[in-house]
Formats: sequence, C-alpha cells, structure tokens
Amino acid sequence: MTESGTVDWFAAGDEGERGRLYAYRIRGRDRGGVLLWIGGVGDARDRVLTLPGVAGHRRVPVFRTAGQARRYADRRGWPLAHPEAGTLELVRVQHWLADPARRRVPAGAVLDAWNFFEDLARGLPAASGPRQTAVHDRAYEKLFGDACDTWTAEERGAVQELLTAGVELWNSCPVSVKPRASAVRITGSVGR
Repeated sequence: MTESGTVDWFAAGDEGERGRLYAYRIRGRDRGGVLLWIGGVGDARDRVLTLPGVAGHRRVPVFRTAGQARRYADRRGWPLAHPEAGTLELVRVQHWLADPARRRVPAGAVLDAWNFFEDLARGLPAASGPRQTAVHDRAYEKLFGDACDTWTAEERGAVQELLTAGVELWNSCPVSVKPRASAVRITGSVGR
C-alpha cells in the first residue's frame, strides 16, 4: 500500500502550535517497535504520529530502530527533540496485568503506559477505550504520586480495565511498518 496525501500534525482535532517530535520505543509481549510521538504545545495535547490510511482510518508508522525513525523524520525536515528514543517497558505492565494479586504495581511503567495509551487513542480518532471517570482520576493522582498501594479495589479495577484496553488498542491498531520515505507530503512544520 502506498502512502499518499498530506500529514496534518493535528488531524485528530487539536488545533494550535505544532509540538516537538520524539522517537519512542515500545517493548511489549506481542508488538514492539519505535514510533514517533508529538509533544503538545500550549493547549494542544500530546499524541502519537499517525498517517492517513484506507477509508479514513489512520495508521501508526512503526520502525525497528530509533535510527530508522530519525531518518524518516529527517527526510521530511522534522527534527527530533532528542537523538535517542525514550522507552516504554510495556512487558512489565503486561506481566502485572496477568497476575495483579501477586505482583507489585510497576508504577513508573503503568504511568508511562497510561499516558501512551491516551496519546495513541488521540492519534487514532476511530479508537475507543473505556470512558474515564472520577475513579480513574483518583487512581491516576495516586499513581502520579507513587501511592498505588493506597488504591481502592474500585480504583485498581478501573486501572486494570483501562490498561487492558490500552494493550489491546496497541496490539490491534493499524500500523505501517517502516513506511516509505518518499510518499508523504507535509504541511506546516514541527516546532524547533
């Protein structure tokens, strides 16, 4: 399949100044790779970079290495904010989800995964996950404060549901593996 059309950094709806671009490595049980992540500026929210796909569905460009992602971005004039890729150890989250009663919550990995899943869903407007409620908000605040051990049973269940849906989204979202470098036109620019 050939990529065509124009990449709009905020095609999913957020308007505003374009953010900085980062390479981000995901290490999961079933799927892994390096993707490009856009940091939001001002009121714009962070999101995973996606490309136009078939029938209006968007795809996530995924690379084997940070170098491939960097070269892809460089060819488009998109400077990466850092030359190295950040890493989400999704495997740690998946191990915890497999047996949450016997394993300690890997707080840092869970926080990173939660944020990643929100940014991934934002880049894939057709994606849906569990609707976040006040229970999720309370659980997130405790997670952010490294107080997971104070989660109520309801909060723990909400986190597990959200992360399970996020893992499913990541494992099933449409991807473009090592997308062609010459097929995408760009509008606008990435903030420097």
